[in-house]
Amino acid sequence: MTGDAGPRHEPTLVPFRSAVRTWFLISLQTFGGPAGQIAVMQRTLVDEKRWIGQRRFLHAMNYCMLLPGPEAQQLATYVGWLLHGTRGGLVAGGLFVLPGVLALLALSAIYVAFGTTTAVLALFAGLAPAVLAIVAQAVVRIAGKVLDRPELVALAVAAFGALALFGVPFPGVVAAAGLAGWALGRRRPAAPEEPDADAGPQPVISDDVLHAEAPTARRTLRVLLVGLLVWGVPLAIVAALAGAHGTLTEQGLFFSGTAVVTFGGAYAVLAYVAQQAVATYGWLSPGEMVRGLALAETTPGPLIMVVQFVAFLGAYRAPGDLDPWVAAVLASLLVTWVTFVPSFLFVLLGAPYMERLRGNRSLSSALTGITAAVVGVIANLGIYFAVHTLFSDSSRVNAGPLHVELPEVDSLRPLAVVIALVAAVLLFRLKWSVLRTLGTCAALGLTAGLVGLPVG
Repeated sequence: MTGDAGPRHEPTLVPFRSAVRTWFLISLQTFGGPAGQIAVMQRTLVDEKRWIGQRRFLHAMNYCMLLPGPEAQQLATYVGWLLHGTRGGLVAGGLFVLPGVLALLALSAIYVAFGTTTAVLALFAGLAPAVLAIVAQAVVRIAGKVLDRPELVALAVAAFGALALFGVPFPGVVAAAGLAGWALGRRRPAAPEEPDADAGPQPVISDDVLHAEAPTARRTLRVLLVGLLVWGVPLAIVAALAGAHGTLTEQGLFFSGTAVVTFGGAYAVLAYVAQQAVATYGWLSPGEMVRGLALAETTPGPLIMVVQFVAFLGAYRAPGDLDPWVAAVLASLLVTWVTFVPSFLFVLLGAPYMERLRGNRSLSSALTGITAAVVGVIANLGIYFAVHTLFSDSSRVNAGPLHVELPEVDSLRPLAVVIALVAAVLLFRLKWSVLRTLGTCAALGLTAGLVGLPVG
């Protein structure tokens, strides 16, 4: 965001050009969600190149887990900051998302141009049901890790009910879960401290050579002001072009707000995005939301980049005074900008305070409550996607607000059910990767379309 000030040590063992090349190579391998992305960084930075020690890597990862936003991209930003200061953080975090941004922009354009052709419809007929199994896998994995106490199970069930039955807004669920987790933490005795993680090979760069800054008020204010300007000025320019009530302005403001409440990962916030983008703004249909998620699953980078697809379709269909293609591309880039700039800001702003946050029991308890609620949030997302994937999509997109009708029971899609079951077997039984499963299901859908089965 800005130049670094204050006493610090600059690493000399890793040339900046070598770091840039490494971050770019990492960005091409960031498939499979945050767990796979963090594993790629662990293997490359800790095990192979040994630029950072295991203990310091885990320390950085724990801090990023506390932040809203894509934790893997923030971890890349943080490690880049440790290695080369602010410029290192900006390059590492930027390259982490760049390939996915370009890929999803191209795929969004292809969908708009050719989305009604039989071949494209057949591909999505295979991809969309596979997403259901992927979401179910996310629910099972997170539940197995975090729901280790009855009160946390109750939090997950309450979050699901609040969203599915009472329509409580996603930010409200996050805030309530954080408060509940904090309250539960105060009632429980303090847990013993975990032993230091010192596994893995010794790094070639010792901790005292890594970048460091004192958390001064002057630096904090400078980073905050520059970050807010970088975040807000492009949005103000687009608002001047598109009008205060234009689609691009609405999207910029909505996703700016979403960026600061994305606790719990992309699956959690996508329930809120889907609710607002479909029912409130009418930017796309429920079925298209599932297709966008399928596209995001097949591209490198954070899954939250599905917001690109949402913005592209919404602006193309309601471009205002702009050319539809210009509006769509501009909206896609703007939404990407306002989604990821806060991630950089949170890391660069809070990195000097990292040691103070480490081991903060109240903060950890609040995060535990939020993580438990995320299980219910993702389950709600899975139900939403299942309804609009396994049953005929009776919604339609008009020039005005999106009209959504619940599908009838007799409109079940047999092909979608079969592919969803195949995907579940591949993921849960055979332990296939997400990318391999998506490729197989896309091939099944394409084959079904070629032999004349209904895929639309």
